[in-house]
Amino acid sequence: MSLSDLSDEDAEEVLEMLREEAKVFASRRPEEYLESRWGIETLLRHLFMQKGGQPRRAHPHYMVLGECPWLKSWYPKGRELQIPLSYFPREVISFTYGDTFPAMRTKDGKPYRGRIYMLDELPALIEEFGLPQDWNADGQFGPERYIEAHIWDNAPIVRFMTESQHIVF
Repeated sequence: MSLSDLSDEDAEEVLEMLREEAKVFASRRPEEYLESRWGIETLLRHLFMQKGGQPRRAHPHYMVLGECPWLKSWYPKGRELQIPLSYFPREVISFTYGDTFPAMRTKDGKPYRGRIYMLDELPALIEEFGLPQDWNADGQFGPERYIEAHIWDNAPIVRFMTESQHIVF
């Protein structure tokens, strides 16, 4: 379940609990974070559908293309889960070059700002710009530190979790 799947009241309560515990990166989210998040997710969904996407969720699950050690540092016991792209049909996955928030809100003229990409566009995107984890691991060249994936369906994740024999929690 995503924070966006919760009611407004429950999402605010969870976020406040994270702020009070101050153990994870999300505890630093500003007061207007949820409102901004919901607005960006509405835009993402719209752009996704314009490109032929068929969302089966109102809000996406967020993942990252490839490994990103920086993200693991957000959590006391950060881990990663590797799901092959083959688990995701084209019509239920989209991407932003960089984290969705700066990708959609930063106005610096970079050609990937304000855009989403479909699975079949990834090779050309990576060929042109590279993986941010490789050229900007420490964030010194801007907010791009990974390519973010938006999963618009629970089924591929559930399928992977059911079929995988290698998940350790």
